[in-house]
Order: sequence, then structure tokens, then C-alpha cells
Amino acid sequence: MNFSIRGQQIEVTEALRDYVDKKLSRLDKYFDAPPTSDGTVTLSVVRGLHAVEVTIPLTGVVLRAEDRSDDMYASIDAVVDKLERQIRKHKTKINRKLRQKGVKNVLFAENANGGSVAVDESDEELEVVRTKRFTLKPMDVEEAILQMNMIGHNFFVFSNIDTREVNVVYKRNDGKYGLIEQG
Repeated sequence: MNFSIRGQQIEVTEALRDYVDKKLSRLDKYFDAPPTSDGTVTLSVVRGLHAVEVTIPLTGVVLRAEDRSDDMYASIDAVVDKLERQIRKHKTKINRKLRQKGVKNVLFAENANGGSVAVDESDEELEVVRTKRFTLKPMDVEEAILQMNMIGHNFFVFSNIDTREVNVVYKRNDGKYGLIEQG
């Protein structure tokens, strides 16, 4: 797998580049054939912390991990460990899904009820600090939950393959999952 390694507020030395390549090559053992997609690695220093962010787009899933610590090499090690855990977890879920193929699992006993959130605008001005654009891939609820867990977020927006509507899955405080549908 090829990686594009870049630095933000840091010069990417040959030693850092070699270390990143060596550590990320550990991930090759998890794939039957080397992935054809190119991953990105961003090394940066923010407020004295050395941050590493790795994104690996694969067919049907995006692996992403980041870590911050006082040492760049320690951050690289931690990110690779996180990616290995994600890959193992993803493979386990895929294998389980294949074994259960043909059996339709019901993830939610009932529809999630939408709620409203009150925001007190008098205390602070609402400001959008980051905007992301992405294409909504049609998928079922179970695959959306898998994608959400793989990228380490607590919610995931997707196009429901059954209803053809935009839905959101989210992780609840009790560790279970919720689904937001259009009403």
C-alpha cells in the first residue's frame, strides 16, 4: 500500500518517513492482496503535542486513526496499534455477517424517536469551524454502524438502501445504537 506522508508545521525527515513506512507495513499482513488505494498520513505539531493522523480508504470502509502525544514516534506506534484493532474488529464483524448470511437481524426493537435540543444563543455565538463534504453511499443500518465504529465517531450519516432516505445512526450513552429517520 502506498502512503502520502505530509507534515503540518513540521518537516518530514527521511527518518520519520522510513519509520512511518516500516510501522504501516505491519498492516499488510491483514490483507490477502495489497490494497490498491493510497492512504494519507499527516504529521503535525499542535501546542507542543505531536499528532499523527492516518486515513486508509478501502472498498466499502475507511480506516482512520489519530493520536497525540509528547513524542512523534510514540504517536506513530499508537496510531498503528489503533488501526490494527480496527482491522481485526472489522474482519471479525465481516466473518460473523457472512456466517449469518440469509438471516435478517433486527438491530432495533423500535424506531428511534426524534427530539429537539434547546440552544441558548445569548451566551455564545454559534460558529461553524469545519465543514465536511462526502458522498452518501447506499447501505443498510448494520453496515452504517460498522462504518461508524471503524472511523471512531459517535454518529454516521448514510443513505438507507431500503428506504432511499438519508438516515443517521448514533451510539447512545448506554452503549447501544440509535437510528434517526426522516419523519
